[in-house]
Amino acid sequence: MNDTNRAARRPPQPKRADPADNNQRGAGRTTRPKRADARRNEETLLNAAATIFVTSGVEAPIRDIATKAGVGTATIYRHFPTRADLIIAVYRHQVEALAEAGPALLAASSTPHAALGRWIDLFVDFLVTKHGLAAVLQSDDPCFDPLHSYFLDRLEPVCAQLLNAAAEAGEIHTGLDPYELMRGVGGLCAGAGNSPRYDARRLVELLIAGLRRPQ
Repeated sequence: MNDTNRAARRPPQPKRADPADNNQRGAGRTTRPKRADARRNEETLLNAAATIFVTSGVEAPIRDIATKAGVGTATIYRHFPTRADLIIAVYRHQVEALAEAGPALLAASSTPHAALGRWIDLFVDFLVTKHGLAAVLQSDDPCFDPLHSYFLDRLEPVCAQLLNAAAEAGEIHTGLDPYELMRGVGGLCAGAGNSPRYDARRLVELLIAGLRRPQ
């Protein structure tokens, strides 16, 4: 039997472990925590930027945001190459947090009306930051055009869910329009300006209390 036939009949030998393979597998095991860390770091940046935008406007120096987040400016530019990228990310991040809060509050609150009141309170907090972005969102830059639709697509169904739950529980009148309520709350917040005599949050609380059906 020649060497070729003997090689063909020889059973397959187990593959010898390659140290490089172990290194690759080890690298694979560490990838997921790095992704989680990256998400946490980005969230820290977005929260810091939102805070600075409220106090100093969207044209605040990037170094102020970096200081608030405890990172270098290069880190911010690595995540968000332009200021527009950062503004859009802050806006979307806050919308997502508010959208996720609705079902959570409904599950944890004593009544649907209480959940609605707390969510509207968070909505007012969101509008404070949104008004800080108003000059940019009303600009002619087309990159900001989708934000208004995104805002409604994510938050109107959440508001509707809260209203429907409160109505089914007999706490508020039926047939309330979530879009109308959100516009009303937005109008009350827009009227605040810098007047110390105008308390938008108190007026919003009166509005939500007024939705209750007489017992």
